[in-house]
Amino acid sequence: MSLPTDDLVSPKIAALVDEIANLSLLEVADLNRALKKRLNIADQPMMPAGMMMAAHSANAVFTEAEGDSSSDVPQKITYSVKLTKFDDSKKIALIKEIRSTIPGLNLVQAKKFVESAPVVVREDMGKAEAEAMKAVLENAGATIEIV
Repeated sequence: MSLPTDDLVSPKIAALVDEIANLSLLEVADLNRALKKRLNIADQPMMPAGMMMAAHSANAVFTEAEGDSSSDVPQKITYSVKLTKFDDSKKIALIKEIRSTIPGLNLVQAKKFVESAPVVVREDMGKAEAEAMKAVLENAGATIEIV
């Protein structure tokens, strides 16, 4: 997809683009509100792409459940990875793995996190991602439960 060049844009539009680009964040928010009011656009929050995919998956599960009356329990869509315990002899490797798994943890925080087991490592994951994380952490000496 190519962007329009300045030659294809009218001078009036180019001037508007320049003015909008020079607005502060607060001014852009005010502009947004004013345009919504002037154009009678409903103030609806946008759904993140992940939520759209989850909604689509939930709809697919619901549709499958309608067709199959033997399955009354809805299938789980999101999973959590829980560290239940760990092998003391592999504690250092596990701390390093936890540190790389959870962004923003320093070494001391990762050590305290591991020592506070049982603890949830990450929530709201897909099944494949949860299984992959379980395998990595188990190789580092953890006992993992997917809930």
